[in-house]
Amino acid sequence: MVPHSPYLTTAEVADYLRLKERKVYDLVKQGQIPCTKVTGKLLFPRQSIDLWLMNHLEGDQQSRRPVPWVLAGSQDPLLEWALRESDAGLAMLCQGSGDGVQRLITGDAMLVGVHVIDPDSGRYNEPQLLGLAGMRDLVMVRWAVRRQGLLVAPGNPQSIESLRDLGHGDLVVAHRQAGAGAERLLRYLLAKAGLDHATLNLAEHPALSEDDLALAIRHGEADVGLGVEAAARRQGLDFVPVHEECFDLAMRRRSYFEPPVQRLLAFTREARFCERALAMGGYDLAAHGEVIYNA
Repeated sequence: MVPHSPYLTTAEVADYLRLKERKVYDLVKQGQIPCTKVTGKLLFPRQSIDLWLMNHLEGDQQSRRPVPWVLAGSQDPLLEWALRESDAGLAMLCQGSGDGVQRLITGDAMLVGVHVIDPDSGRYNEPQLLGLAGMRDLVMVRWAVRRQGLLVAPGNPQSIESLRDLGHGDLVVAHRQAGAGAERLLRYLLAKAGLDHATLNLAEHPALSEDDLALAIRHGEADVGLGVEAAARRQGLDFVPVHEECFDLAMRRRSYFEPPVQRLLAFTREARFCERALAMGGYDLAAHGEVIYNA
């Protein structure tokens, strides 16, 4: 029996797949099977091998139009940095979780960042809630647990301490567009705090990204807004933590094995990825890279 370990050796993966070791080496040489090399030794991530098997099931190989190399959905500062540094080749089109989900469904995006909370259970990124329950080849990978909070001007001149302070009519609240995961989270947290979203003094225009929201506060267009700690730090803002959320990457199973996604995931195993996450602040990478859903 193959030991239940997150990584398999060449002999173990050969036994797992009922193949000869020579055939496994051939698949590695041809770049057809997911693996990594550590101190000269080949290791095969068990989750990736399982995905690889399912991707080769009869019926998954039907002809489809190529999926464009596009990352859509919600913006994340660490993900944005990793895309550049890994030279993954993915173009960014981040206009919120809801927009990304639609692009994934229509085949107009390869990878989608999502952080959508279920207001009833408090769980994150449930396929049914996202409208992806019918996607039989859906795969979701944990990117990080992120710290969400209130972004305020340097020095916190308005002395904002909690969500309840957003109910003060003299505060202008920066907000995200409808369908964005951050906007859904804001409404969820307000409801828990006993506040009505309709009573907020909202900024005139919604912010279309984490950075846009932070910049609105930095430039004095708003006093406060809900966003991630990394965006606050990047724009030199103060930050009042209020919540931790799951940020995941959704894709079709075949996309997991495409070069852009593999380059991105390989880069995140390097030490400097963890170092940058620590420097940015507000990221918990304990479950990073874990396959949390495999249809």
